[in-house]
Amino acid sequence: MSLLAVLALGFFLGMRHATDADHVVAVTTIVSRERTVRAAMGVGALWGIGHTLTIFLVGGAIVLFGLTIPARLGLSMEFSVAVMLVVLGVMNVTGAMQRLEEAAHEGKAGAGDAGAHSHGRRGSARPLIIGIVHGLAGSAAIALLVLATIRDTGSALLYLLVFGAGTVLGMMLLTSAMAIPVAAASRRFGSPGRTLARVTGLASIAFGLFLAYQIGFVDGLFLDHPTWSPK
Repeated sequence: MSLLAVLALGFFLGMRHATDADHVVAVTTIVSRERTVRAAMGVGALWGIGHTLTIFLVGGAIVLFGLTIPARLGLSMEFSVAVMLVVLGVMNVTGAMQRLEEAAHEGKAGAGDAGAHSHGRRGSARPLIIGIVHGLAGSAAIALLVLATIRDTGSALLYLLVFGAGTVLGMMLLTSAMAIPVAAASRRFGSPGRTLARVTGLASIAFGLFLAYQIGFVDGLFLDHPTWSPK
């Protein structure tokens, strides 16, 4: 298979990777608070950038130096996703996320341009950090897939970047699709934000706890003999 075909495949695999269940649940907790498609696309883009950053750095280190990740460390990286999902869910259910946003808006109103820039940075940090954590969990599997397909180091690193670009686009499309019905409901019935935040928060907590049990006890992170197959 030619390098161009492999890179094209990597791009579309990156788009598909954006639709993994844990990714969808995580970004939904943030997108549920957005009222425009443009803002939702921004969330998706930032998530994808954070994800790509970690994939390239960690996956690149595996490609360049042939690093081997122990089973317990690999499971710990995946467990961080479960913890993050639970934390995001609790913040949505308790209203902590809303209070942070309201405090940021008050700071913006009281401090002019400086407050606006600060609010923008805080709003950008959440999806970026979520993407970074998710990239940490998936970097080993993606790097091992690259090593099994591409032997040239430079081409392998290029594949990681192309895969990341596909992930960015896929998440932007996904978050846009999520935002369209929310925006339509807001225009017709008023903002459903609090109810929707609670529903997505509960879903995030439930999925996070399921992942925690799966990784901690089924895969053996908290047991004597962990088993890990990057996926």
